[in-house]
Amino acid sequence: MASKPDIWLAAGVRTPFAKVDGPLKGYDAIALSVPVVQAMLAQGTRPDFAIWGTVIPNLTWSNIAREVLLDAGADPTIPAFSTIMACSTSMIGVIEAAGMIDGRGRDLALVGGVESMSKVQIGASIGFSDWLKGFQSAKTPGARLAQLGRLKPSDLKLWIPKVANRTTGLSMGEHTEITAKEWKLSRADQDQIAFESHQHAVAAWEAGFFDDLVIPIGDLKRDTIPRKDSTLEKLAKLAPAFDKTSGQGTLTAGNSSPLTDGAAAIWVASKAGLARLPAKTPRVKVVDYEVTSIDLRHEGLLMAPAYGVPRLLARNGLTYADIGLWEIHEAFAAQVLSHIAAWEDEAFRRTKAGVETDLGKFPRERMNPTGGSLAVGHPFGATGARILSQAVKELATRPKGEKAIVSICADGGQGTMMLLENV
Repeated sequence: MASKPDIWLAAGVRTPFAKVDGPLKGYDAIALSVPVVQAMLAQGTRPDFAIWGTVIPNLTWSNIAREVLLDAGADPTIPAFSTIMACSTSMIGVIEAAGMIDGRGRDLALVGGVESMSKVQIGASIGFSDWLKGFQSAKTPGARLAQLGRLKPSDLKLWIPKVANRTTGLSMGEHTEITAKEWKLSRADQDQIAFESHQHAVAAWEAGFFDDLVIPIGDLKRDTIPRKDSTLEKLAKLAPAFDKTSGQGTLTAGNSSPLTDGAAAIWVASKAGLARLPAKTPRVKVVDYEVTSIDLRHEGLLMAPAYGVPRLLARNGLTYADIGLWEIHEAFAAQVLSHIAAWEDEAFRRTKAGVETDLGKFPRERMNPTGGSLAVGHPFGATGARILSQAVKELATRPKGEKAIVSICADGGQGTMMLLENV
């Protein structure tokens, strides 16, 4: 059997990101995805397979990847399957693709994801669904009348998807408020992270960084969330969003990522697969990756990367200082700060992450230089492909040998991390 080929990432494209019920509210998840896939295919190549994901369920499809490719006019013989891992959805899709690429007919994968937070399907409760099936299967008027008598008022509930963890019943924001208090994270430091994210994203747009990463959809040509007028003074005036009663809440609408619509894609390839892409497409090599899961009942919901990143670095003989670019998903500024605090805490690193090596001080100035999720937005299924493409383009401009870490926390106490190198 041939040896496993090296795996590469090549930057893809995405839609502009916009807040829920904003300029993209007329598009469902498939309609948002189709232009992105068409733009990827327009680069003149046929992927060997495709992986696509979305987090919010919809009863009108079961395999969104297949539906998107068909609607995009792709070759119907391209295998396509869907994946899901909360905020890590399209990053776990990249990891799945990396495992499938074998240099024996599978050399190039189109991977991505989408979220239409504006188009959320509301469903009937299980009790009402069971009752409806019973009513429809009744063969006689008498049987239907009897079934009508079985309908209980408590069954007449609608299921509305919520941004809350099923196991705990708490939202990600509520969980992160707990984490912020445990790590004694200040409101001012959280607002600073948010301010820098907006500043970096605005500067990147003005410098043209996103010009070949973002395609127009309808009349929308650029992200609507980055705020040029954001200031620390304005951020400081915002009220707590999740802990509104204790007087100790520090998470606000300004230092938390907004509910967002958008779709994004990326290429995953062997060396042979890269040769099928336009030469100008930025590309970097995948060195290693980590998928981490923690006990969310006893640890912060979004703390998996606090465990995973030290393990990834130690396994490759690296320290924080050896990484020139850090792309960290900003679900909340507090979540980013809690990760940094844990990475620098010797007791946490040794007893929880299980890493004995001293990894040094985290270089915060190397983090998210072109903006993160707080400013760009966070469409759950699309965030992984967005962050990875952004990291690939940025890293590809840097000296050979420079490395990047991409880290995404996910609901459920999980996370995905990747080590990249410009080779």
